[in-house]
This record gives sequence, C-alpha cells and structure tokens, in this order.
Amino acid sequence: MKILMLSNAGSVHTQRWVKALAEHGNDIMLFTLSCNYDKGFFNSFDNVFVKEYDYRHRGTSFKNRILQRFELLFVVKYVKQLIKDFQPDIVHAHYAVDYGTIAALSGFHPFVLSVWGSDIYGDPQLSFLSKQTLRYKLRKADMILSTSRAMAKETNKYTSKNIEITPFGVDTSFFCPATVTRNDAFVVGNVKSLEPIYGIDTLIRAFKIISDNNPQRNIVLKIVGDGSQYASLKTLAETLKIEDKVIFVGRVPNGDLPVYYNSFDVAVFLSNKESFGVVAVEAMSCECPVVVSDAYGFTEVVEDNITGFVVPKRDAEATATAIQKFIDDPDLRKKMGATGRKHVQRMFEWNENVKTMLGYYKELIDNK
Repeated sequence: MKILMLSNAGSVHTQRWVKALAEHGNDIMLFTLSCNYDKGFFNSFDNVFVKEYDYRHRGTSFKNRILQRFELLFVVKYVKQLIKDFQPDIVHAHYAVDYGTIAALSGFHPFVLSVWGSDIYGDPQLSFLSKQTLRYKLRKADMILSTSRAMAKETNKYTSKNIEITPFGVDTSFFCPATVTRNDAFVVGNVKSLEPIYGIDTLIRAFKIISDNNPQRNIVLKIVGDGSQYASLKTLAETLKIEDKVIFVGRVPNGDLPVYYNSFDVAVFLSNKESFGVVAVEAMSCECPVVVSDAYGFTEVVEDNITGFVVPKRDAEATATAIQKFIDDPDLRKKMGATGRKHVQRMFEWNENVKTMLGYYKELIDNK
C-alpha cells in the first residue's frame, strides 16, 4: 500500500504512525510543513520518504492569515505534484488545520482526515469562517478519525458523518513495569509540556498541601517536560517554599519515559482540556496508578476508583486528597497499578490500533 501522509514531522504522534505503517510493509511519503524534526529517524526506513515545504507565513495575525491563504495555493500545487509522482493509494491528513485544508484542496480520494484536538476544540472558535472551513474539509473527507469519543462528539457539531475511533494507544511491551533505582522518597510525577492548558500550576499547589500535611515523609514532585511556563512554575514553587522538593527534569526522549513512569508512585495529570489521555495510558501500562482531571480525554481512558482517581479541573484540594490515599495505602497503589495495566492491554494496545487503521485504509481502497 502507498500512503501519502500529511502531518507535522516533528510530532511524536506522526513519527509513531509512520514507523508502525512502514514496519507493516507500506510505502510512506510524509509531507510536512517546515519544522524541527529528526531527519535520521525517517532516514532509517527504506520505504519512508519525507517532503518538506517551507511555509513562510505563520501566526494568527490578520496580515499572516491573508498571506497564508495566498501561499496555500502554492502548497496545494506542490502536493498535487507529489500525488502525481508518488501515485498513492490513499491520502491521510493528520490535523484538520493546514494539513486537512491542503489534502481537501488536492482533490484526491480516498482522503482520510484525523482530528487531533485543538483543530476541533480551538480553531473553530476563532471565527465564522473557521467553522465553515472546517465543515468544508470534513465534507471532503471519505473517512474521519478521532482518538476519542468525546472529540468525535465535538466534531459532529460540524458534520453529520460517522466518525471512527482510533485510540492512540501504547506498546505495552515497551511501556511496562520495571525495577528502577530509587531512594525512600514517595514520588509524585507528571509528564507534560509546561503550558497553561496542562494545569501544572494546580499540581504544584496540590503538592504544597501534600507536603504540609506530611512533614515527616520524604515526598518529591518530578515534572518531566519543558515549555513556556518553566520560569513561572519554578517561581511558584519558590513562592510556596517547596522548591527543594520540586524537580524540573526538563524534556526527555520518548524512549526514556518508561524509566520515569516506573520511578513514580503516582502520576498526576490535571489538564484543563485533553483530546486523548495518552500520558495516562502510558503510566497505567507501567503499572503506575494515576490521578487525572475530569477533562474528557482522561475520563475515557481512566476508570475512576479502579485504575486511578478522577478529580475536578483546577481543584488543588481534591487532587491532594486523591494523592494522599496512595501515600496512606501502599497496597492501593499496587492494586490500581496492576488493574490499570490490564485495562490498557485490553483497550489501548498499540498494535491493535495499527491493525484497525490498516483495516480502514483497505476498506476505503476496496470501495474506491
């Protein structure tokens, strides 16, 4: 099968899809707008070809948006030539904004469109034109895919088409329980970009409550990731006088994440919005119980009081109460951790997700 994928080459989600589909023997041409990405990763596959276009006009200012519309004509022309040269069996655009627009305007079918989150929850809210543009792209797509039922429901505000669910699962043989070197500290962990939407300020405030309520316990907070809020979050920890207990690890390679999940006693994710809670799935696959906000993406993957606890968004007190349960009851951590892994194996095994995607491709090609 020959697949033309339009997606951001710098995204780990794109890289995982390319790797999985290539390993199943498919020829992949990846079209990406210019971005920072690991060229060596894609060069390691003989059946993967990357085409990059230097899209100059970015940003959301009025001037940039006008210029983007003119430049888009040249991008579409470029992609049409790629289609002519590569002769794909299917075109799959990941993310409705930009890539979905380009794929829709290329006129190629079968055309699959995957919505990712902010392209549905954010961009359509900008203007009437954004809503109409989204409706056009959804109308042009032969199949629409969403990682969660909640996001599918949001997408159905703009189309009456059926939307298939393709969870972004994990490789449970990679994200798995392992013994790691650790001291006697109780470790609260988080793996997220340091951006306002992910509620890490709420986590730090909850940790302050935990720290004050357990003065005799060695408790630390590990925050894995980087982003625009690094300085303000560090200042918050200093203001709350817990800077010696809050460790900002920084960004780490995806391949190192299982080590961190296995070093956590509990993983805590408090996003204000979440399209699909992949970090919670990764943690549970490592038998690490979780505390998550009630953002839709998390409530679909975490079974409350079974694989972890679901707490209200922006509620530091409720978060601290949930974490305290794991501090007080080590057996609860083990029980929920084991149950969480079984849940992931049953619902979010990556290899099964890839087979589902390939099945959709075959269905569309056969019906072409």
